[in-house]
Amino acid sequence: MKNVLDRFELTNGRLFSITTDDASSNYSMTCQLHSTLEASEIEWPAFRNHIPCMAHVMQLALGAFLSSLGVKGCTKSWEAHERDQQFGENESIDIENSQRFRKDGNARMNKVSARRPGLAKIIEKVHIS
Repeated sequence: MKNVLDRFELTNGRLFSITTDDASSNYSMTCQLHSTLEASEIEWPAFRNHIPCMAHVMQLALGAFLSSLGVKGCTKSWEAHERDQQFGENESIDIENSQRFRKDGNARMNKVSARRPGLAKIIEKVHIS
């Protein structure tokens, strides 16, 4: 991590704080960063400069509170919810729609290939057929 900070010139008094979620690995990371910077004679106390994300802390607390009341939250992802809204909760995309989506996607890929051949080569590498 010190190499990254050096590369972006953040080790000479420019690193003020780090905001993370509440995972224990982030506390370990900031303690290790403190030790690494201290070895380079840079003062950066982790206990003062590591800021847990308040929104995440509130979400965890609210989740524990609602769970204690027996309230269950939505377990579907946003994408799954949108898909259910568009296609119906227990329906899958029919073959005709699937073929139309593929045809539209391929037409867009062909337009990109014609206009930006370099970009088309990059997309081709990650394109799933």
